[in-house]
Amino acid sequence: MRHNTFLRLLGGAAMLALLCVTGSHQAFAEDKAAVEDARPFDIRGVNTFAGAFLAARTADVDRDFETATELYRIALRFEPENTEVKQRLMITLLMSGKFDEGVKIAEALKSDPAVERITTTVRAIESIRKREYRSAQKLLNYQGPNDLDRLMSTLLSAWAKAGQGRPKEAIAQIKALEGPEWFRVFKNYHTGAIALVAGDKTTARSRLNDAILDREGGSAAPDTFMRAVEALARFEAREGNKQKALDTVSVGESLVNNYTPLEALRESIEKGEPQEQQVRNAAQGAAAVLFSIGGALNREGAEDIVTLYLQTARRLDPESADILVMLGGIAENLKKQDEAIALYKSVPAESPMRRVSELQLGLALASVGKVDEAKKHLQALIEVDPKNIRNYLAYGSVLSDAKAYKEMGDLYDRAVEAIGPVPKRSDWTVFFQRGIAYERQKIWEKAEPSFLKALELNPNQPQVLNYLGYSWVDMNINLDKGLEMIRKAVELKPDDGYIVDSLGWAYFRMNRFDEAVTELERAAELMAGDPTINDHLGDAYWRVGRKLEAVFQWNQALEMKPEEAEVSKIKAKIENGLPALKQDVPAAADAKETLPKKPAAPDKKS
Repeated sequence: MRHNTFLRLLGGAAMLALLCVTGSHQAFAEDKAAVEDARPFDIRGVNTFAGAFLAARTADVDRDFETATELYRIALRFEPENTEVKQRLMITLLMSGKFDEGVKIAEALKSDPAVERITTTVRAIESIRKREYRSAQKLLNYQGPNDLDRLMSTLLSAWAKAGQGRPKEAIAQIKALEGPEWFRVFKNYHTGAIALVAGDKTTARSRLNDAILDREGGSAAPDTFMRAVEALARFEAREGNKQKALDTVSVGESLVNNYTPLEALRESIEKGEPQEQQVRNAAQGAAAVLFSIGGALNREGAEDIVTLYLQTARRLDPESADILVMLGGIAENLKKQDEAIALYKSVPAESPMRRVSELQLGLALASVGKVDEAKKHLQALIEVDPKNIRNYLAYGSVLSDAKAYKEMGDLYDRAVEAIGPVPKRSDWTVFFQRGIAYERQKIWEKAEPSFLKALELNPNQPQVLNYLGYSWVDMNINLDKGLEMIRKAVELKPDDGYIVDSLGWAYFRMNRFDEAVTELERAAELMAGDPTINDHLGDAYWRVGRKLEAVFQWNQALEMKPEEAEVSKIKAKIENGLPALKQDVPAAADAKETLPKKPAAPDKKS
């Protein structure tokens, strides 16, 4: 079961209706080029319907929902009954979390077939929030063909029944739901959660156990799986079954390694602290439905629809930490850093997810240029919890971006001390980053042992194989072993343009120019637009006599804005080419001094 199963379902899903509504007012023809060519403007100067609507659509495309909302409102002043504008205004209001006004428009558009599914869902959610469960149930009677809509409507309807004090009927309704195999993890979790709210311990334990033993479902919907793990662990802890609770946490850890909230839950259970369920009523249960589906869909390219699910869930459960953190992560991915910072700061202090939000907050502060504030924030986290390795990795990421390699090396020395004499496999990232810090300082006698330790802990890690192998080749030492490592890295990640570039450049440094051209051409295809790869390809072309193509590649590299230190070197090659090879020097001595392409840092997300 792969995540893209859910993406294929989007074509008929209710929430997608929101994102497919397009303006076609006869006053003007809107096309993609017109939207992209629009320029910033002063909202106060918009004085025509066409101007307001086109500007609103431009802001919409840019995901500037605040501006889009204001402009759609202006457009409606000119044409108050324009249905298309109302549809888009409803969308931007919901996407920006302005649910009160969005619900009013949904009510006004309830007879519009173009957005019937979304208006029905929004109205049902509002009914659940107001505890008008019978009204919600009537609205959620979905009979259509789409699996995702059917799953969502059935689960929401079940929670509406649970809200009426009819948990047995709610559980029977979920049990009767037929569909593809991926329904199973959602059905088991929500049945277990309803049983917990109703005090049906036997059913709760049984169905939550089924959920956490569903490895395939857990891989497809990890956020739902983790909610099931946490719910069952808290339940067993409350029942006095401490070891069962800890064993449940271990099941979760076996699927998702180093998951911070699980670590916090384990600590809390070990301390004997009281455990409170995340879902305690029908509104939170309905929010969990939307979070479950949004989490399963959450990946690059689906940001809008996931945001819509999560903002709707937030209406029902405004302090849900995992909803806030996921929204913050999406905002970061969309380069809306100020929004991400606000979301991370709003995570409740007592939540286990607060650890995640604090780390992400530090990274977000650095990304908007508040590096000193980010460093202070992350340093404080280390002081409070010096054994939490994620704190070091987050701070190290900020130092790496700032090229503060001396501080970075000192930091990871402290991290190694915190790890102790017996590191875990997952600690390879600490040694890898320490190796990078010392390699960048040209202290190879400290860098090499760190890379070797990282490989000892994780022998098939392609980034480490690439970095160490290339470093050896670049220094003209351990050539055969270094080349073997890079080849292995390419086998493990054949579509990684940076690693393929390393292989090509290794061949170049060893004067195997024909092989270098082959690999560097492939790297340029995989990573179009990278100046270093184009520069390397130009060098290889020159050595095999393809000099016009070499100059073309060097010019391309210049247009791609390489690092400032490389600009003068590339211009010199365009002017003069490469110097003739000398036969009396080591193979690598001819080539320019170029540090290996810095591999991507380990994922900053916790």
